[in-house]
Amino acid sequence: MTVKSFLFTLFMFGLLHSVKAQTTVDSSIALIKRVLPAHAHRFRVETLKSTKSTDRFELESRNGQIILRGNNGVSIASALYHYITEYAGGQLTWNGSNLKMPSNLPMLKHKVIKETPYNFRYYLNYCTFNYTMSWWDWPRWEKEIDWMALHGINMPLAITGQEYTWYLVYKELGFSDQELKNFFTGPAYLAWFWMGNMDAWGGPLPLRWMKSHMELQQKILTRQRALGMKPILSAFTGHVPPAFSKKFPNAKLKTTNWNNGFADNYILDSEDPLFNRIGKMFLKKQTELLGTDHYYSADTFNENEPPTNEPEYLGKLSARVYDAMHQADSNAVWVMQGWLFYADRKFWGKAQTEALLKSVPDDKMIILDLAAEVEPIWKRTEAFYGKPWIWSMVNNFGGNTNIFGRMEEAATGPSKALQSTQSGRLTGIGLTMEGIEQNPVIYELFTANTWTRDSINLNEWLPKYVRNRYGTVNKQGLKAWSVLRGTVYTVPKDKYIRDGAESILQARPTLDSTTQWTKTKLNYNPKDLLPAWHALVAAADELKKSEGFRFDLIDVSRQVLANYALVVHQKWVTAYRAKDAQKFKLYSDEFISLIEDMDGMLASHPDFLLGKWVAQARRWGSTDEERNLYEQNAKNLITLWGDKDAILHEYACRQWSGLLNDYYKPRWTQFFSALSLDLQGKKSLDNKAFTRQIKVWEWEWVNARKDYPVAVQGNTIDQAKKIYTKYSKVIDGSYQ
Repeated sequence: MTVKSFLFTLFMFGLLHSVKAQTTVDSSIALIKRVLPAHAHRFRVETLKSTKSTDRFELESRNGQIILRGNNGVSIASALYHYITEYAGGQLTWNGSNLKMPSNLPMLKHKVIKETPYNFRYYLNYCTFNYTMSWWDWPRWEKEIDWMALHGINMPLAITGQEYTWYLVYKELGFSDQELKNFFTGPAYLAWFWMGNMDAWGGPLPLRWMKSHMELQQKILTRQRALGMKPILSAFTGHVPPAFSKKFPNAKLKTTNWNNGFADNYILDSEDPLFNRIGKMFLKKQTELLGTDHYYSADTFNENEPPTNEPEYLGKLSARVYDAMHQADSNAVWVMQGWLFYADRKFWGKAQTEALLKSVPDDKMIILDLAAEVEPIWKRTEAFYGKPWIWSMVNNFGGNTNIFGRMEEAATGPSKALQSTQSGRLTGIGLTMEGIEQNPVIYELFTANTWTRDSINLNEWLPKYVRNRYGTVNKQGLKAWSVLRGTVYTVPKDKYIRDGAESILQARPTLDSTTQWTKTKLNYNPKDLLPAWHALVAAADELKKSEGFRFDLIDVSRQVLANYALVVHQKWVTAYRAKDAQKFKLYSDEFISLIEDMDGMLASHPDFLLGKWVAQARRWGSTDEERNLYEQNAKNLITLWGDKDAILHEYACRQWSGLLNDYYKPRWTQFFSALSLDLQGKKSLDNKAFTRQIKVWEWEWVNARKDYPVAVQGNTIDQAKKIYTKYSKVIDGSYQ
């Protein structure tokens, strides 16, 4: 290299660095203006040249301004959030925020320097893209990306619009639109299409949807990258259209089935030369459309067992999946969800797991220990046999509405693993919940691990969280959260409880106290939750202006009523079995009233409205046909999940206004009519016949066209107090 060319290289490197630094500054200032528009002028952003591989931020005051320094946009945003929560008494969550900063922003006496021990802070689960994000538009995504940056996320899963890339690839391979109609699912089911679990259900997917969501994905990635995030895109795992065998009759195909009541789908064997060809085609096309940060998600056996447990076969398969990535991108790193090792632990023994993982170079694969707070797989796999891995918390399944979490594990789990001599190449922490927009305390707590190596002291952290959330120190508020910490947010070590309970109200009508997907087993005594309810109601007059408080008051009130429903259920079941028609009528009427009262209370808060979910779905449609399809998808996912005989019915159930009165209540009303006829000796109860009847009704409801309120009805505080006045003494007495 000549001196001239060397100097030119140095100049270009400096220029690129300067451009990148300016992009970081511009993106960070824009974020501050979105989050704190009235105070944005009080902050100054500076880039920080980091000599280490880990992210770092600095925070200090100078000449009446708050200086935010970081080595990228995420670090700078984290500095801002550190200031908001630690100095300005604020908070930003999905369910209520407090961003009313003091008119005179507090100045810092000393410089704050923070460095993270975690290279990667992963975010999202395939399922989140449907259980919560199915109908998100750019404004909602923009808010979420800001939330990610503020909370230190730098490695988000980014799979919106992936179906359009597949559409283009298969069109290049000669498939017609008609042949692809039986491949793509409806928009509420794309997560399971992307994971290779199912084809076609809820479709056909309009091409207009694919194009619009590719455009949305391009916006998402542009913003994430501008803030310094490294989004994870997709790679090929072998899932092909049903028409593949006709187009390529000599292809080596296998059928697989998700075992949840859906039809078989088709997997191209990794030994077939077409596997490598299609894998490279996909990554090339995806890179043309979206660029790349070289991280790819690929889950070969998500809740599907391989055809054999022979380690040699599993190792070769894994090597070929990686090879298809590597040939298209020599810098490719495979990011694998470790869910298969949790969900099918009998199949994935030591030999099988080791073979699957060791066939890929260690620096080219990262494993997500997807539910480490429930069952840490790293402890039984020698820390994934040398692979870099991420300690992840799943917490919520199906986007269900319940108050639940393992607060102690969220506060201490990452640090304990980090400091363990057995944790191997632990390189990050992650949030992998199936649904969000609930239990904000758990996610605030977990992301607080980002900038510390030490466990979080809950005795110090929780009161600060409550103060920031409510905007003031309130004794009753603190009392309520002390109770919540010891009940809903604690799971006894001697009990295996994977996730939060649902309410019997949401079950397909039954005399039993629990069903497969409507689990009513709590991780605490329901009586022990009541003091939190009492305390929040007592604090209502003082804290009523707080967004976070209003959500918490409604949410705890909802949980108390949801738990109490099981008490009423047991009363009318006992009366029915005793042939006591009078008491049966009394308690079954009380059960229906409880549903109606819950619906009315939840109608007063925007986070509990079925109408918003349905309206957001319909908004994506450009024709009545599209709007109706999206509405059907939206209602189906949170009720039946599939058709009228679906195994997964109620898996993604919600306690939402509109759903309670229009879906759960009519089901129970029909059941009570059948039981009344039985008690009167007019018609014996035939449970199987009733189930067949109610399945037909449910399917008709899913496919019906109906609007629900999108605006709140009534005042949140007034509605919560009204419920409290009616039920507090009754519920207190029921647990004596």
